[in-house]
Amino acid sequence: MRTLSRRQFLAAATLASLSGCVGGSSGDSQDETRSSGSARTGSSSDTRESSGTHVVPTADERLPLPTDPSQLRQAAQSGGPPKDGIPSIDEPQFVSVGDVDFLDPGDPVFGVAHEGVAKAYPQKILAQHEIVNDELAGTNVAVTYCPLTGTVQGFERGETTFGVSGRLINNNLVMYDRATEAWWPQILATAIPGPWNENPESRSLREFRLVWTTWEQWRSHRPATDVLSTRTGHSRNYERDPYGSYNPIGGYYESDSLLFPALNESDRFPRKTVVMGARTTDGAVAFPKDALRSNRTMTGVVGEIPVLAVFDPRLDTGYAYLNPEEQAYEPDGDTVVGPDGTGHAPDALPLARVHTFDAMWFAWAGYYPETNVYE
Repeated sequence: MRTLSRRQFLAAATLASLSGCVGGSSGDSQDETRSSGSARTGSSSDTRESSGTHVVPTADERLPLPTDPSQLRQAAQSGGPPKDGIPSIDEPQFVSVGDVDFLDPGDPVFGVAHEGVAKAYPQKILAQHEIVNDELAGTNVAVTYCPLTGTVQGFERGETTFGVSGRLINNNLVMYDRATEAWWPQILATAIPGPWNENPESRSLREFRLVWTTWEQWRSHRPATDVLSTRTGHSRNYERDPYGSYNPIGGYYESDSLLFPALNESDRFPRKTVVMGARTTDGAVAFPKDALRSNRTMTGVVGEIPVLAVFDPRLDTGYAYLNPEEQAYEPDGDTVVGPDGTGHAPDALPLARVHTFDAMWFAWAGYYPETNVYE
């Protein structure tokens, strides 16, 4: 029997769904471990240009795994394309804002700013490559995007590069690093056994924040940004997202159907509801993005520590902070006012900020079924 590619499978599933046949976006100095030729590992933090502290696990701590790594390996499924069948961009080229003629104002981009360098990675380019092996202010990084789970993650990669394994776990991209060939589920950011490395070292990647926003919002916020060019070295039609479109919403992103079963089904929200998820070594927490957008600030608990989520209207994104003293913060225009009356940018509260990112609900709940959720 001929194996369908992920794109062919998606097209067939979308067609069936339409006919009623398928149911149901300042790099602080941190302790770290780094091996020559290996991915950079250790702590989980945001990368930003403002003051404040981050939650920094020690180098021997890993992000929480939902189940035994060997069981995750058993849950892996072929997404259709083989190893590197979806090619990573290994020699990215960038253009200035004035040379961008391939983005509409509402097109999604993934933005990052660090040590005076600002970059934007268009979603419609990443949808066809999923990984960009890049450099950011002198640090080797991998910018990764999984269209099926709506997750964009940045990782420090050391001297290695990352590629697309061709496998999916929980519909989520499984990367591999070309130095050790260990598997790295994107959302988990932690190495697991795979057929090319049965006993990888137990370690987690160091993360940095990419902001999911629109081209119009990002270029207004960061007018000097560099933009990933369509000159990728690969022949692709970057005007067409094979999964549909976020503007207007359509195709896979609009449908409730998945290509493969979720690890843990949850009917609390529609599967593809976007949540802002955060996790520490003590647990996981999620805030539906629409609720955060409406409320501007929300509170919850991760592990046993109170957490504060704040919305950033400048970029239509959110951030989460540990708030053990449960200090009161109130939104005021584009700022957040603290208990002493001082206004702060939403990404620069004087609290410990936890790495936070957009994810489809099914993907977050699949990996973190015990997550706390607040509406």
